[in-house]
Amino acid sequence: MKKFTTLSGPAAALNMINVDTDQIIPKQYLSAISRAGLGKGLFNDFRYDMAGNEKPDFVLNREPYRGAKILIAGDNFGCGSSREHAPWSLVDFGIRCVIAPGFADIFFNNCVKNGVLLIVMAEAGVGELMARADNPQSCEMSIDLEAQTITLADGASVAFEIESFRKHRLLNGLDDIEITLQKKAEIGAFEASQKAELPWLYR
Repeated sequence: MKKFTTLSGPAAALNMINVDTDQIIPKQYLSAISRAGLGKGLFNDFRYDMAGNEKPDFVLNREPYRGAKILIAGDNFGCGSSREHAPWSLVDFGIRCVIAPGFADIFFNNCVKNGVLLIVMAEAGVGELMARADNPQSCEMSIDLEAQTITLADGASVAFEIESFRKHRLLNGLDDIEITLQKKAEIGAFEASQKAELPWLYR
């Protein structure tokens, strides 16, 4: 998993609550087994009309937000079914940080496992960031995970909280397999001991 240390770029505002995983990446993309290319389907029904043409009023179809790295969203973002394609599509598009008042639990955990930083912030703070993101002149933001700060276009800094183990995982790029492999020596020692005591398990 790619490490998350710092991130800089345009922040896009999606002022909607209860955006579910089907809206993040619709069901027709779920047959994909590769993460590559899923960014095209991100927010498919918001971004495209029935003929597949871009809707010019949707934020990610406008400059400078086509290159958005950060998404400012409404409460309960990522609710609905537990599709891992949702964080995959965010990452493939280029978004590696989402800031919202709250997230669905399964989506939250899927994002951490895929290198996406989710920042929970009070509604008032999210509203202020959305107002800045709405203006192309002030939408640039920088995230420093180690310092736990968001630096705004005018140089102002906003602090955020994150649980220590999630922070450790993101900073070091550790997915579930890599975390398990950190205990490789202990796992090997246990298996050797178990094999000596219960050899029939290994036949």
